[in-house]
Amino acid sequence: MNTFWIILTGCLVAIPCSLLGSYLVLRKMVMIGDAISHAVLPGIILSFMITPSFDSPLVILGAGVMGVLTTFLIEFFSQKGKLPEDASIGVTFTWLFSIGLILSSAFTSKTDIDLDCILFGEILNIPLQLWITESGVNLGPSPVWFLGFVNLIIVSFIILAYKELFITTFDKAFAIAIGISAGLWHYLLMGMVSFVTVASFESVGAVLVISFLVTPASTAYLLTHDLKKMLLLSVLFGIASAVGGYYLSNYLDSSTSAGMVTMGGILFAIVFVISKKLKTA
Repeated sequence: MNTFWIILTGCLVAIPCSLLGSYLVLRKMVMIGDAISHAVLPGIILSFMITPSFDSPLVILGAGVMGVLTTFLIEFFSQKGKLPEDASIGVTFTWLFSIGLILSSAFTSKTDIDLDCILFGEILNIPLQLWITESGVNLGPSPVWFLGFVNLIIVSFIILAYKELFITTFDKAFAIAIGISAGLWHYLLMGMVSFVTVASFESVGAVLVISFLVTPASTAYLLTHDLKKMLLLSVLFGIASAVGGYYLSNYLDSSTSAGMVTMGGILFAIVFVISKKLKTA
C-alpha cells in the first residue's frame, strides 16, 4: 500500500506541473519556472514566521505573491535595464533564493522548516502522514488529498481559461486587439506555477517540481505542435516518469525523486531519437 501512495503522490505532482509546463515551453519561459521554484523561498519563510504551519493558506499566498514578484522583476530588469532575459532570470532568482536562505538562517528558531526537504522532498514519508478523522476513520495520507485539490484547481483553470491562454500564448498582438489582457493572463499563469511549486515542496521537493515542469512538456513538444495533444501527452509522460522513476529508484536503491527525474530524462532521450528518425524517414 505504501508503494501505491508514493506513486500516486508523484503522479499528482506530475499532472499539474506537466500541464503548466506545456505553456511555459510554448512561451519559451521554461527557465522562469525554474526561477520561480527557487525564488518563492522568501515568501515561504516569511509566511512561516507568521503562522508555523506548512498547510496554512498564508504559505500558498506568500509563495504566490513572491512568484508574481519574480516574474515582474525579470521583466523589469529585461525591459527597463535592457538586460538579456536569461541574465535577468539569473540575477532575480539567485538574489531572491539567497534572501530566503538568509531569512531561514536568521530566524531558524521561528521557522520549523527543513531546507533539504524543500529541495529534495520527503516523498517516502507520504504514507506516514495520515489524515485520521475525530471518529477514527483513516482517510489515507493528507498530502494526497491536498495535491488532489491542487490538481482540481489547475485543471479547472486550464479548462476555463483555455481560449485566453491559447491566444496569449501564440499571438499576444491579436489577444490585445480583441480585448484580452496578455499581461493579466501572463501573471495568472505565473501565479499558478507558484501555487503548484509551493504545494509540492514538502512532498517531492523543488528539484522534482522543476523536472516535472520542464521534461514531460518538452518531450511532448517533440511529438506534436497541437496544444490539446501536447497537454495530454505531457501528462502521460509525467505519469510515466513518476511510475517508472519509482521502480527505477527501488531497483537501484537510490533517491525516489532522483529516480523520477532520471526516468523523465530517459523518456525524453528515447522520444528525441524516435522523432529525429521520423523526420528523416
